[in-house]
Amino acid sequence: MILITLTIVMFTLILSTILMLLSLILSKKTLLDREKTSPFECGFDPKSSARLPFSLRFFLIAVIFLIFDVEIALIMPAIIIQSSSNPLNWLFTLMFFIVILLLGLYHEWNQGALQWAD
Repeated sequence: MILITLTIVMFTLILSTILMLLSLILSKKTLLDREKTSPFECGFDPKSSARLPFSLRFFLIAVIFLIFDVEIALIMPAIIIQSSSNPLNWLFTLMFFIVILLLGLYHEWNQGALQWAD
């Protein structure tokens, strides 16, 4: 029994080593490609100064995205509990929530936060 187990373990080790060596030899990976070896930094050159000013518009768009992403996460349970709650109360609560979000969107639009070009 031990001999069979040892044979199986040795066979799997030898087979996996052979397969790893074959993939290493046959792979066409180039180590000199600058684009593939450099880290991806959201469009910024990673080799330049790290103290360059960051555009505030990127941050603002990310915050607006998070706000509306959280909005969806808060509205989803409201649809599920619709059948088990008072329809009028459910409607007023949901409409109040959506009106507050639309007022915030209108304010951002009025302030020019959604205009990308200056």
